[in-house]
Parts: sequence; C-alpha cells; structure tokens
Amino acid sequence: MISRRDFGKIAAAALPLGRAIGAAKIDSTVGGVMLGAQSYSFRDRPMDKAIAAYREIGLGECELWQGHVEPQGQQRGEAGREELRKWRLSTPLDHFAQVRRQWDDAGILLYAYNLSFNDSFTDEEIDRGFQMAKAMGVKAITASSTLTAAKKVAPFADKHKMIVAMHGHDNVKDPNQFATPESFAAAMKLSKYFWVNLDIGHFVSAGYDPLAYIKEHHARIATLHIKDRTKAHANLPFGEGETPIKEVLLLLKNNKWRIPANIEYEYKGQDSVAEVRKCFEYMKQALA
Repeated sequence: MISRRDFGKIAAAALPLGRAIGAAKIDSTVGGVMLGAQSYSFRDRPMDKAIAAYREIGLGECELWQGHVEPQGQQRGEAGREELRKWRLSTPLDHFAQVRRQWDDAGILLYAYNLSFNDSFTDEEIDRGFQMAKAMGVKAITASSTLTAAKKVAPFADKHKMIVAMHGHDNVKDPNQFATPESFAAAMKLSKYFWVNLDIGHFVSAGYDPLAYIKEHHARIATLHIKDRTKAHANLPFGEGETPIKEVLLLLKNNKWRIPANIEYEYKGQDSVAEVRKCFEYMKQALA
C-alpha cells in the first residue's frame, strides 16, 4: 500500500519542470484544510471563464473536470465517440502542459484531473489518459468509473505509478458501480495506486456514514467532493441537507489530514459563481 507520504513524493515527481510563474498563489487553506472546487461546478462556462471564477471567489485548488479540457459535443453516438478517442490519441501532450500553465498563471494549484474511464476506453486510450495527466503535472486522476473498467485501468496505474481515485455515486443496486464501501474495497485490491475520491453527499444518499469511512480509510482517500444531499437523493444548498459537511471538515482539521475538500456545486441556483461562493463561505465558517 502507498502511504500518504509516498503519495506526496510521487506527486512531487510528477510536477513538470519549468512551471510558469504567473499570478501570486491563491491560498484557500483554512485551519489547515485544503479547500477548493471540482471545476464541474462551473460547467456552464469554458475553462478560461472557470479560472476567472476561481480567482473571483478566492479558490486556490482545482480538480479539473475533463469537460473543460476535451472538445464538447463529440461524446454522442458511435461516430462522436470515435472522434473523441481520436482527439485523445492525437492531441500533442504540450496541449495538456499548456492547460497546466493556464492554472499556474492564475495562481491556482491544479491538483487532480477528472478523467472518467469507462468500459468503452481502449488500452491505448487508457494509457494516453495517464500521459495527459502527467503532462498536466497533477497529483492524481479522479474517475467516475465502473469495476469492470477499473480492472482494465489497474495495469496502467501500476505502469505509470499514478494514483487513480474512484468517485462514488449512490447506485447501490448495481454491483459494477462505485457506491458502497465494498465496491471501493474491491477496486483498492486491484492496485496499490487505486484510491478513493469520496463524494460525501452521494455517500450519505447511498446510506453510509462518511465520517466513519474517512476515519477508517483516510490514508487512501485522495480527494473529497463536498456537497449537501439528503438520504432521499436531493441536492440542496450547504447546510440544508443531511450531509455532515461541518463535521467532515473538522475531522480533517483536527487530524491534520491533507485531503483536499472540493466543492461540487450541483443543486439548483441562480448563478454558479454566486452559489460556489456561498458554499466556500459555509466551509470557512465551519472551520472558524
């Protein structure tokens, strides 16, 4: 098993040389807890506008959604899937290094890349995904995946010596989906580089206690997704659902666990920047 200290060494080795020096680094760490956002929270705008949103709110850490990197509108239908595969395999790696430079220049740490491997990925495409992530110099890949896809990905995680953190949802009826503690455990047995991207809102909706899970498995949790959901699967503004957001944040603070806590804005609101700012303020108050 890879320890969190080893994870840090691996991450440092993955950082690209000659990183661009741009804006002063934004520090959104509060009480020792790394606060950031999944850029999917700003899915209503392109990446450059998402970067501007991070700066406006004061968020200094990002888990980058693949939809902000890959061409949009090509994922539908068999022909579109082939076009997307071709794009992944043929786009020069310097394109992804440039993506990293854009975040660096804005003073924002690009911590993880969210690339959701699924059963349609070829071996070549999986390998290329790791190359993209390395070119971006991220510490981990996060993935909304399946157990069958994870079995294909495991040898490549071992080859590239890179953390892949599986993201959970709340479909506990499908054993191929990541939702239960058992499904995460099955993945982690496949590779020492397989970790967990725990979505505490989905975990509550699935009927589990994120506090207990984090206490037991914090050593192999790469990132957290912070959202407020109910056990009836409703997304709500922070503080209005049944997810123990404050308790989770205080758990990280009190134990000094350096696990990024990333806002994933999914409830219905008027404006993504305004709503993510509210989420951020709620988290800061929780840690005050």
